[in-house]
Amino acid sequence: MIEEIRFSKEHEWVVIEEGLARIGISDFAQKQLGDIVSVELPKIGSKFKQMQPMAIIDSIKASSDIYCPLSGEVVEINEGLLEHPEWINQSPYELGWIAKINPSDIKEFGSMMTKEQYENFVGKIK
Repeated sequence: MIEEIRFSKEHEWVVIEEGLARIGISDFAQKQLGDIVSVELPKIGSKFKQMQPMAIIDSIKASSDIYCPLSGEVVEINEGLLEHPEWINQSPYELGWIAKINPSDIKEFGSMMTKEQYENFVGKIK
């Protein structure tokens, strides 16, 4: 797994690659949702403030908002998820990413939870 990864309290993850933020949901979140059956992705060019709803994931258990963990503009979406939403279950950090954004305030990344902090946070939920 990628080491420079950060997490939100709503279980989104972010990795910064070449100045862009790649976003998805955590392994913990996908396990809680169960089998994912569809994904509603944001539109390229959409702008979001930190923690604004940006996508919707439908699973056999529930429909869940996905929040944008960093403020910025969507520059790419994972269109493969439209036909293969199960990628989020199978590979939440690689194949199952949701969108890439051009972050407008990179300091927001630094305020997110590290992998260790997130694991402690999730441990308290279980």
